[in-house]
Amino acid sequence: MAVAAVAAASIVRGLAKGYGTRGGRAGGKAGRASQPDAVKPVPIDRSHGDPELAALRQAARVADWPGMEAILRPVRERGDFERLTFLIGNVEDLGGDFLLKLPEQLPGDPLALSVAGARHSAWAWEARTGYRASQVSEEQFRVFHERLRVAEEYLYTAAELDPASAAPWHTLCVTSRGLEHGADITRRRFEAGIRRAPGHVGLHRQMLQQLCAKWGGSHEEMHAFAAQAFADAPPGSGLGEIVAQAHLEHWLDLEQGPDDLYIRHAEVLGELRRAAKASVFHPAFAPTSSPYTALNAFAMAFWLADDKEAAGRLFERIGDHATKAPWRYRGDPERVFAVARQDCVKKRKK
Repeated sequence: MAVAAVAAASIVRGLAKGYGTRGGRAGGKAGRASQPDAVKPVPIDRSHGDPELAALRQAARVADWPGMEAILRPVRERGDFERLTFLIGNVEDLGGDFLLKLPEQLPGDPLALSVAGARHSAWAWEARTGYRASQVSEEQFRVFHERLRVAEEYLYTAAELDPASAAPWHTLCVTSRGLEHGADITRRRFEAGIRRAPGHVGLHRQMLQQLCAKWGGSHEEMHAFAAQAFADAPPGSGLGEIVAQAHLEHWLDLEQGPDDLYIRHAEVLGELRRAAKASVFHPAFAPTSSPYTALNAFAMAFWLADDKEAAGRLFERIGDHATKAPWRYRGDPERVFAVARQDCVKKRKK
């Protein structure tokens, strides 16, 4: 999409010195919100206010696989892969050896292997860190790739043991980026997952990341993918979020100055409003995973676009359920979210 205003002269941008493990630059752009120190940060709740996820995380912390399985197995049996990957993706950050060693205890259980594969993938990104490639040592890269290859082994075994499951393919899209397999291989993995779970928002997020300029794609490819996903989605689908994510990634890739001109352009704002109307603002919007990922993505996009009325409506629904992404693109996510929310709430009260 061409936006003439983006061609304005660049202003030196303040960026943290790295690239985020799954998304943009670690730490994001330097915060430019007013009076950030006067606002109390909002803690990130990895349980997303979801009692079932909270119970799953607690079971993982105490190495209770039967407790985890009692939550995950019914979700797999009813084929709700959107929720299954959401649950698995929100325990992969938990350290210790328990999740890593699940394959030793349950080598023939595809659910356990899917969880272990996701944990190994997250463990790999922890080794790589969020810094630029030039600041990551050869040893860190060696460990990073080694752990990703182990993750892929477990995930492919899970896919063979449970060929109807989309869960392994979701994480295989993540490992594909880390191992630099390229867009063609990642797309094949994405399509394998989508055949098993049409409309899976998480899989679309992973494919969108692969198509970002920072991962070797382009803005054109990224926006085309997001537009097609949105066009194919039924009203109320969570896939409208992909449009917001694409515009946030484009904003992130621009210099300070042109980035604001881009996100506030009438064409971009129009696309955001249409996508929000058909998803987060639609009465049928009711994801089985969590609504907060999409709500936070649109809230940040509208805040940056200076549509504080729309952002304020979303903040009312979000409450204190801030998510790390995409707020980390602007700095400390807990503080950036709090500043943005206060900014929009004040605007709505005027």
